[in-house]
Amino acid sequence: MDTESTYSGYSYYSGRSRGSHRHGERSRDRHKSRSKDSRSEKSVTINTPPAEPLLGDSAVRGEQVQDDNWGETTTAVTGTSEHSLSQEDIVRITKDLEDSVGLDCRRYFTLTLAVILGLLVFLTPLAFLVLPHLLWPERLQSCGTACEGLFISVAFKLLILLLAVWALFFRPPRAGLPRVFVFRALLAVLVLLFVVSYWLFYGVRILDSQDENYQGIVQYAVSLVDALLFIHYLAIVLLELRQLQPCFSVCVTRSTDGETRHYNLGQLSIQRAALAILEHYYCDFSVHNPALLSASKSRAAKHLAGLKVYNVDGPGNNAASGLAHSQSRAMIAAAARRRDSSHNELYYEEAEHERRVRKRKARLVVAVEEAFTHIKRMQEEEQKKAPGDVMDPREAAQAIFPSMARALQKYLRTTKQQHCHSMESIQQHLAFCITNNMTPKAFLESYLSPGPTLQYSRDHWLARQWTLISEASVTSGLKDGTVFLLKCVDFNLVVTAKKIPYIQMSEEYIDPKSHKFVLRLQSETSV
Repeated sequence: MDTESTYSGYSYYSGRSRGSHRHGERSRDRHKSRSKDSRSEKSVTINTPPAEPLLGDSAVRGEQVQDDNWGETTTAVTGTSEHSLSQEDIVRITKDLEDSVGLDCRRYFTLTLAVILGLLVFLTPLAFLVLPHLLWPERLQSCGTACEGLFISVAFKLLILLLAVWALFFRPPRAGLPRVFVFRALLAVLVLLFVVSYWLFYGVRILDSQDENYQGIVQYAVSLVDALLFIHYLAIVLLELRQLQPCFSVCVTRSTDGETRHYNLGQLSIQRAALAILEHYYCDFSVHNPALLSASKSRAAKHLAGLKVYNVDGPGNNAASGLAHSQSRAMIAAAARRRDSSHNELYYEEAEHERRVRKRKARLVVAVEEAFTHIKRMQEEEQKKAPGDVMDPREAAQAIFPSMARALQKYLRTTKQQHCHSMESIQQHLAFCITNNMTPKAFLESYLSPGPTLQYSRDHWLARQWTLISEASVTSGLKDGTVFLLKCVDFNLVVTAKKIPYIQMSEEYIDPKSHKFVLRLQSETSV
């Protein structure tokens, strides 16, 4: 289109001037040479690691990933994109890769130690029972009925212990914490010391002396299994039950827009409290929208813009300098008066924005209701058709989407939500609503009011990294007045902990017979 307009302009001016004709040819030659050079250049694309936050600078990434004009056209244009990376970006990407590799190694190392310790715990009672039969079988006394009953007890206790350990410890990890879990590490050390002490006693008193009382050996193995069950009960108390009673009220504030939530937490360390807060954040906080903050920043910059004063005569002229100084003070005072009236501009600007939002919302509601009405008509008509001609929900969504696409796109642009919803995600949601026979209001609820972060695509929350910043050690428990930050690329979560006060309640007895009343009647009444 640009080449055709350039060529028509050249033809129009060629009859008027020979010089302009030669100038047009040179400009076209330079344009062709530049286009050839641009096509000959190679594009280099560097894929960021999975640990790179995906929501950072969402407004820019949203424009790169998807086209904001999907409501007006569905044409896909492919091409090469050139990205320039500095040395600092490459160093940052390398550091993120090293950190992710370090976290994976630490996680697998911890899992390996847990598996080794678990095998040692479960194989030790069995080894206590098997080793006497392998080392001195001819000297062992016969096992009676009571001894054989102990075998059944050991088998069922080991099965119960196996299921309990699997349910408590071998669960998929929810997050990677910066430090070890103190109580879990203490329990692992306690179990290791306990099993080693049993092995030392077994080696000194049974293996060295080759004890012939096999029933006593079986009872020794049963005592070990009983002790392991009690240690597991202690683990349940320390890891699960201790934190159930609320002890602290934490206030979580997002640094960008000031959205605040309050939660009650029990006796937790700082890092585990941060994990619990992040789990609540993804479900309770609305999705972070940096596009809404850019408008307020630009408005503040426009209102703070003052007037520039220049001294034309220079510093040598004292009279002119005094005059310019007085003029500058007058102009500064005028600028201050103008800034004092900026609240009126803000008021009318917000009122105009609300009017536009209501207008776009009304058009969107009408378009969606008409589209859903069309879907109902199609369903009634398709009941009479052959099974091969019936449309599935995906095809039905693609058929009615163009009728509402433009109104939905304008509304999302007005409310600064266009980077949160792609055309593919909207069509999937529309097909989901059609499949489950949902109303237009149910379909629009995801777009009219911003929902929590987990409501949107996985790119908004899956690869996000959080940094815990605290003056106190992250393994220490929460205290009254504890403050720490959860830092992300786009914003921070400021957390303040307050201890729930001790509540003193007293009882006051009221006699049921005291609930008696007398109706007083007056002889004189008002006229």
